[in-house]
Amino acid sequence: MDGMTHDTTEAKLAWLAELRDAAAHAGEGRAVDRQHERGKLLARERLDLLLDPGSFVELDRFVRHRETEFGMHDRRPWGDAVVTGYGTVFGRPVCVFSQDFTVFGGSLSEVFAEKICKVMDIAVKVGCPVVGINDSGGARIQEGVVSLAGYAEIFWRNVQASGVVPQISLVLGPCAGGAVYSPAITDFVLMAEGTSYMFITGPDVVKAVTGEDVTQEDLGGAAAHAAKSGVAHLVAAGEEAVIEDARYLLSFLPQNNLETPPYATPADPVNREAPELDALIPDSPNKPYDIKQVINRVVDDADFLELQADYAQNIVCGFARLGGHAVGVVANQPNALAGVLDIDASVKAARFVRTCDAFNIPLVTFVDVPGFLPGTEQEWGGIIRHGAKLLYAYAEATVPKLTVITRKAYGGAYDVMSSKHIRADVNVAWPTAEVAVMGPEGAVNIIFRSELADAAEPDVRRAELIADYKERFANPYSAAERGYVDDVIEPRTTRPYLIRALEMHLAKREPGPKRKHGNIPL
Repeated sequence: MDGMTHDTTEAKLAWLAELRDAAAHAGEGRAVDRQHERGKLLARERLDLLLDPGSFVELDRFVRHRETEFGMHDRRPWGDAVVTGYGTVFGRPVCVFSQDFTVFGGSLSEVFAEKICKVMDIAVKVGCPVVGINDSGGARIQEGVVSLAGYAEIFWRNVQASGVVPQISLVLGPCAGGAVYSPAITDFVLMAEGTSYMFITGPDVVKAVTGEDVTQEDLGGAAAHAAKSGVAHLVAAGEEAVIEDARYLLSFLPQNNLETPPYATPADPVNREAPELDALIPDSPNKPYDIKQVINRVVDDADFLELQADYAQNIVCGFARLGGHAVGVVANQPNALAGVLDIDASVKAARFVRTCDAFNIPLVTFVDVPGFLPGTEQEWGGIIRHGAKLLYAYAEATVPKLTVITRKAYGGAYDVMSSKHIRADVNVAWPTAEVAVMGPEGAVNIIFRSELADAAEPDVRRAELIADYKERFANPYSAAERGYVDDVIEPRTTRPYLIRALEMHLAKREPGPKRKHGNIPL
């Protein structure tokens, strides 16, 4: 190492200080300026915002790329193009890496990958989350296949850590080509508006291959991945907001799959009722309402962190607390497509259910579902296979599962949405609930087709039959008679009822059959 001929301890300490300063300012001056001009923070500035003040411990600050790197032997900055280490968020340990776009465009080299792999190995060994901040131009061309091997080593560790420790990816710059697969394997992807991009192939390649003219933002910006692809779980207006969202998200997650989520003493009384829920469901079964109003009135302090809010809006997924306990919430949204289950909604909810189950987060499901979306587009797109993913996820989950049927629960969608039959622990219904094979109008038209065709006044007879069907089936009591719902409750009492049920089932133990793993219909 150059300069290490100094004899005295004082000189060696001075040299160490000089090296540390060099590592902390590895990026070239103009590159640093450009980063700030784009509205982007530096790698270390991002870590300062993410971690508790003074908690960061840096690793491998003196790592440098190999001297054999093609055309780069005279440019070997300390630390290479990524900052790695560990620290705390709300006092709990996390392992972190932050890619540095001001050093070689944040491109991944062999030692860059080794630094990331080291902190990922530590995270799995000690059982703490990994937060990765991505801002990279991709593989370092000068290293050739070695950089590709580095990506694969990271991917392998992503898979090994999946379901063991939470993995969160913050995409705060470009992330292209093979590099996108690491964030895709992680549990959560967060992006910033205007500066974050993810795509397999960039606009130039798309233009050359398909003839399409598309901008980076339209192809792989935060808005595209929030609303169209569903890749992004959370999107915020700037990097500071994205980082704050990451801290907030971590507050709901356990350190690893062997621990329970952190408990937060609630300020919201556990016995609080919500009288406004008694009048929330419209009298007309076809009139929409916002299921988020139900969620906000039930959970602690109306505090709900919704994920993928702009994607598959007919289903709502996110984290909240009940009586101080973290829970995952899944709810059909009558305000969007009447709350039906389609391909995108099924996949979105299935992924969320499996994430909660992997990390011991109880599930609360609010059901108002008229069925699966019909049509050739859905059938040919694989609604059978994709809908089965949600069914599989709920049936496989062993965490406490609490279900509230607010209104419609029709057909196979009733079964899929955490029904008693796929082993939900507590199932209750509001008096407005309708549990049936299908809606009254459709059922009458099928069952009494011949009678209605021969009736002198078919409209009058149809109305009579519909009224009879509603009395018999379009209510929660026929299901309650058979124990398919445990109780019919007043909507205002939903919060205290769920909290008592949750606390009863927190100690739930449900050993599964001996097998390597199931075969979810991917």
